[in-house]
Amino acid sequence: MIIFGTKGYLYQLAILTLVCARCGNPSAHALRKRVTKFTLFFVPLFPVSTKYATQCTYCGAEQQVTREQAERFQAQEAGRG
Repeated sequence: MIIFGTKGYLYQLAILTLVCARCGNPSAHALRKRVTKFTLFFVPLFPVSTKYATQCTYCGAEQQVTREQAERFQAQEAGRG
């Protein structure tokens, strides 16, 4: 019997100060990376999908971003610190 499936992992990459597209408030946004990995016998082997998103800490709205945008946000945040 072979046991396989997927498991999701959530990584917080940075905290950014942005103006929310939904509520219009300048607030902190968490930049997150969501990775889904294929598992075999409960051992994660390789990533199946990777998605990036920002989430407003004021209203909770989540907005998908591309990998390039996420890398740009991280570089800007690293330049500030």
